[in-house]
Amino acid sequence: MVEHGDIRVVHRGGSKINSREPVISSDSRLLLCASGECVKVFSTSTEECIHDLRGHTGLVTGVLLRPSNHLQAYSCSADGTVRLWDFTDGILIKTYAIGYPIYSIHASPNHERVIFIVISTLSEKKSELFQLVAVHLPQSGDRLVEARELSAVLSDVSSNPAAIAFGRGGEYIVSAKGLQLEVYFFKKQKSYRFSLKENNKKGRKNTFTCVASHPQDDCIATGHEDGKIRLWRNFSHKKEYTYSTLHWHHSVVSSLCFTPEGTNLLSGGVESVLVQWRYNQESQKDFLPRLGAAITHIVVSPDGALFCTSHSDNKITIIQSCVKVSAIIQGLVKGESLSTDLMVDPRSKAMVLNGKPGHLQFYSLQRDKLLFNLDIVQQEYIHQSGLQQFEVVKAAFTASGNWLASVEERKQKDAELELNLKLWMFDEQSQSFVLNTTISAPHEARITAMCFCQSTDSQTTMLVSTSKDGHFKAWQLATPAHTEDDGPSWSCDFVGAYHSLVPECCTFSADGSLLAVSFQEVVTVWSPSSWELLTTLSQPPGAIRDLCFGKLSCSKYLVGTTANNLLCCWNLLTCALEWSTSMNTSLLLADPLSENMAAFCPQAGFTDLFVFKPNEPRPLYSHKAVCSGNVTRAVFAPREEMLDSCEESSQWLNHSQLYFLTQCMDLMTFTTKAEEARQMAASKQLVIDDSIAMTPFHLLLGKHRGQQQQQESGQDSLSAERTPLPQGSAAIKELLQTPAHILPSTSFLCSMFVQSLLISVTDSREETKHVEEEMESEKEEDSEEEEIESRAVRPPEMARCGQATETATLTKAQVKELRRVKKLDHGWLSSVLDL
Repeated sequence: MVEHGDIRVVHRGGSKINSREPVISSDSRLLLCASGECVKVFSTSTEECIHDLRGHTGLVTGVLLRPSNHLQAYSCSADGTVRLWDFTDGILIKTYAIGYPIYSIHASPNHERVIFIVISTLSEKKSELFQLVAVHLPQSGDRLVEARELSAVLSDVSSNPAAIAFGRGGEYIVSAKGLQLEVYFFKKQKSYRFSLKENNKKGRKNTFTCVASHPQDDCIATGHEDGKIRLWRNFSHKKEYTYSTLHWHHSVVSSLCFTPEGTNLLSGGVESVLVQWRYNQESQKDFLPRLGAAITHIVVSPDGALFCTSHSDNKITIIQSCVKVSAIIQGLVKGESLSTDLMVDPRSKAMVLNGKPGHLQFYSLQRDKLLFNLDIVQQEYIHQSGLQQFEVVKAAFTASGNWLASVEERKQKDAELELNLKLWMFDEQSQSFVLNTTISAPHEARITAMCFCQSTDSQTTMLVSTSKDGHFKAWQLATPAHTEDDGPSWSCDFVGAYHSLVPECCTFSADGSLLAVSFQEVVTVWSPSSWELLTTLSQPPGAIRDLCFGKLSCSKYLVGTTANNLLCCWNLLTCALEWSTSMNTSLLLADPLSENMAAFCPQAGFTDLFVFKPNEPRPLYSHKAVCSGNVTRAVFAPREEMLDSCEESSQWLNHSQLYFLTQCMDLMTFTTKAEEARQMAASKQLVIDDSIAMTPFHLLLGKHRGQQQQQESGQDSLSAERTPLPQGSAAIKELLQTPAHILPSTSFLCSMFVQSLLISVTDSREETKHVEEEMESEKEEDSEEEEIESRAVRPPEMARCGQATETATLTKAQVKELRRVKKLDHGWLSSVLDL
């Protein structure tokens, strides 16, 4: 057995972006929000994630702009540290070690180098108490600084950040908890407390839920569980305080926020409606309804240009000040319950699961971003407690991704169960799934499992569904008729049962030649071509919960788990039990691209992972306590590029990557140190991809220079060549090398840039003249060369000297060298002789 070694469990995405209120930059261009153990920086215009600020080792519990520098931000975490970031460049500037888990962070311009955090208080009571403390941040050149100078401000506060707010730039701080409101004045170093009765006249609770302070006036707005908003004034004197009441929300007020000028008050709650109240004219109010889900936080940008709302479905909505939605940042939707399995869309490679009520969400694993929602139910969802509505409970894809099957159900109190089986066909034109067939009441009871035949060689597309009514049904795609108007449709091809037992799960073999259906303690194996019952497997006791066929070299094995904590493997050639082991397996799944299988086993409040092959008696890999709680949903996602790891402990990650969801709906995966290092190096390198479309700027300064040089080298030297673009243009250097914030106006640089691209007429004439002179000189040199050659070849007159001498013929290279020597300036020799 191989232990986890260098394989780590890392957080891949899907974290909540609505756990804490987001922060908008001073120029309204960027949005920061806490997301698991990191801080994400989004663009408010494009909705894209620009930076992932990573460094915390615990859950990030707050994000705050630094009052003295609008380009920097603080983040606090449960790991007991506060980190200072340059969020525009994604750089960690400094880390302050506090030493205690931090639940929220606050700051004000009046308190330089001081932040206020909420930490827990040691108490003998069972209930945990929290206190607000001031932390002095020491000045130091080190990147890691210990900040141990803490001073208590308020002793009993709420851990909810929405229940604490600064007033009038930091003159006082407001805290609400339970039925008590506390205001602390820093100059007086004195606090006043105000209480409300537990219930109002109608019996509804007056508990405080959130607070907000007016930026200019002494006015505090508080939200309550009964839906009321109270405006408190004259609270500097305990006996003379007054408050007025605003009421529109029918349930809990989740968040309150004043605009920077204090002219408007924003409120939100479970109604999914943003309410804008006029300050001192509360009868006048505006509404932005149908935001999709309950509002959890409201934030206004420092310049007042943008509003921002967080929602319970893990969504952030960016709203213009004219109360118009401009962008939506959607994370992995956290539904009340995960009914469907985790699936991977073969086309988009996105992870698919149910999210919004009545929808399937397609989530990108690479970008950690929701791609789109597919409306399955196609009915308006009514937000009302106790009302039963249709929910998506099952879904499955074909191997090619051309078909999607979904099951929706609704159970009324005094009515029968309503079931719909829908078949969706992928439309190439719209690049989405279009409803093809709706089957009402496909079974008489709840559907327990559903799967497609995943064989690519199969000529027909087949879907099998099992139900509590004791039957399994095979649905086959009918061939379209000869008429052009009739498209493909689905029909029931076979109905099967076994001794009136209830089927629980079903699965096809890799080649589609076998279908295994479990009927409580019995596994039946069928032939889909003839629907003949081939054999039954009933060795182990206990109802079968999961079934998986082996792949590739292990295709002759069938693996299953039972309710009596057994993991069994059958050999389909001998129809006998190959091996079994005692193991409490909550989830069993097979890798579609290899022989590997993964089994998640809960034990002592944690979940262990075992990776094995059906033909080997020992696990290939094991990992103890991959997460706390129980893992009930996981999926093998095929890799775009196969890894080349040769180590035994990580070979099972070469073809596919294993993702799983925790009980907190955090998406986790397994990765090696080498893979993390490769991803880190790739993120730091600035490499231009050849697949990127060529822009005019790229053609001007990029590849086209190299292509031009290649063309010039291949052309004849006497042919007319196009003049290359100026290499040392002052305009181009001005554009590329000068910082953007000190560049002159565009109109000034445009004329310089255009003129630098033009070819001067005088330059062309001079170049032509120069070429002609070179050609003439070459002709003269050629004539001289011919003359020298003729002289060298002509035999000398031997009669004059009366001697027989032998004359050597000069080569062409020697002739050129002789010509070069003749042209040399020998004037220096005469000056030497004169000396």
